[in-house]
Amino acid sequence: MSASYPPALPRHIVEATVRRAFEEDLGQAGDITSQATIAPGATAVARINAREGGVVCGLDCAKMAFSLIGPGLEVQAYVSDGTTIEAGTDVLEVRGNARMLLAAERTALNFMTHLSGISTLTSRFVAETEGTDAHICCTRKTTPGLRALEKYAVKCGGGHNHRFGLDDAILIKDNHIAVAGGVAAAIAAARAFAGHLVAIEVEVDTLEQLEEALAAGADAVLLDNMDEPTLTRAVAITAGRAKLEASGNVTLERIAAIARTGIDYISTSRITMAATPLDLGLDIAIS
Repeated sequence: MSASYPPALPRHIVEATVRRAFEEDLGQAGDITSQATIAPGATAVARINAREGGVVCGLDCAKMAFSLIGPGLEVQAYVSDGTTIEAGTDVLEVRGNARMLLAAERTALNFMTHLSGISTLTSRFVAETEGTDAHICCTRKTTPGLRALEKYAVKCGGGHNHRFGLDDAILIKDNHIAVAGGVAAAIAAARAFAGHLVAIEVEVDTLEQLEEALAAGADAVLLDNMDEPTLTRAVAITAGRAKLEASGNVTLERIAAIARTGIDYISTSRITMAATPLDLGLDIAIS
């Protein structure tokens, strides 16, 4: 069995994203509430605590926020990203200058609650596919500017990443097919253009289009908005000649049935766009 390593976020992405969040939240004057009410040298200890159970994600963003806000804050994480926790679990502790701690609080929590929500919902989708070979994948439907973080959160929840952008794989969709003149013509043009490391996937709406895509040599085929009997027939027709991805109207209630058709991948925007933030809070423990 090959090693399975945990997902990782590049530091430069985390730092740049947190800096943008600070520019938005702190403006030009900083946290004037803390400046008005707390002595410059006051110190505090605070903990981020889970008020509901879920899968933790975003610790690197929280730690970066407490690091960038100023010198002297000490941060200790009690869990790691991807950990399933129960309500009441302490996730992270931070101690040091109270003004800096409170100025970074909301930015740290915003990242953690949002990303943990995505990881938690993803884990629920993944659990529904247990016993099958189907992989749950995210899509390009992500919050602008947060795609790398949200796709990382999907992986922390046990899911897989689809392409990150328009530049890392070719996905021929219905509008491309309409302009290119058909499935076969679009695939042939893509094959002539693409380098040998670029995968070519095509979206189809019917089993007839699937046959055409297979004959044209597509590496993967996205089966759009097909019901379970049609997906089962698509798997039989393909017989391993290409990877098959199901997409469209993928819900928690339906995901298990889709997975049992024998499909390779199931992609859904729900895990990134419909995830409810996980309820995490920061409270002063000692002052």
